[in-house]
Amino acid sequence: MSGKVLILGAKGRFGRAAVTAFAAAGWRVRALARSWDGQAVPPGVTVVDGDAFDADTVTTAGTGCDVIVNALNPPYPRWSRDLPRLTASVIEAARKTGATVMIPGNVYNYGENMPERLCEETPHLPTSRKGRLRETMEAAFAQSGVQTIIVRAGDFIEREKTGNWFDSQIAAKARQGRVLYPGPLDRVHAWAYLPDMARAMAALAGKRAGLGTFVTLGFPGFALTGSELVAAMEQTLGTSMKVRRLPWPLVRVLGLVMPQMREVAEMSYLWHVPHRIDGSKLATLLPDFQATPLEVAMADVLAEHRTYARPSSTARVAA
Repeated sequence: MSGKVLILGAKGRFGRAAVTAFAAAGWRVRALARSWDGQAVPPGVTVVDGDAFDADTVTTAGTGCDVIVNALNPPYPRWSRDLPRLTASVIEAARKTGATVMIPGNVYNYGENMPERLCEETPHLPTSRKGRLRETMEAAFAQSGVQTIIVRAGDFIEREKTGNWFDSQIAAKARQGRVLYPGPLDRVHAWAYLPDMARAMAALAGKRAGLGTFVTLGFPGFALTGSELVAAMEQTLGTSMKVRRLPWPLVRVLGLVMPQMREVAEMSYLWHVPHRIDGSKLATLLPDFQATPLEVAMADVLAEHRTYARPSSTARVAA
């Protein structure tokens, strides 16, 4: 089942993938961003210029839509100001239009004492400021009466250069045979291949009538130790990689004068606390969903670097 969908933050990481996935699934897509400036979109997609913080703008754009995907993610330093405003805007628009709200969630809600396996019943005990803000946001949707579906996932990996952990840090110098990894190489970390996660959300949108008013579902993606991630990169590129560790003490010092670094440092525990997402409930709802194999996803994500990689015989790990 398909229909009409409004995607907020349609030029951002998840928003762009959602536009592609919903359009491919046969949905009539309205893509809202502050300004499109002639940027290309898939055929049949209607672009809308507007401010998602304005409830009237979202309501107008969402009139006649069955689903609103809230893919906006403000910069870390603006979360305390922007998340409540955005939440209120989307809830008001959803109430007026009768649309279901769908949101890409993260693991911040669980906090640094989270168990390795994360499922829908795992207690939310956020220990960071951003985790508490996300928890407050989700609580607002849960209490709103608006049907809300949150798909919770780990860090994104994708081909586009959007400043996420993988492209901006870990693989930034892959063509030079170098990896910068943020934590110990033996800890499991959750990753979500963005095209897959967006496809899963589009498929769930078609099943929304059989779901509850407030639903959270885990998207398993890839659960990889640092060593397994580096090995997958080496296999894809056909070369060994020299691994350096991210200097967190330096990041914290920079955080004294750079707000973005301060916010990044607050989440450093995610690279030291092992975690993986249980996707069994999602699999029950989407039994025909086929995830992209890791080697195929890596070939896509590292496509640009493959041109430059040179074979080497021995992997070296820096202390």
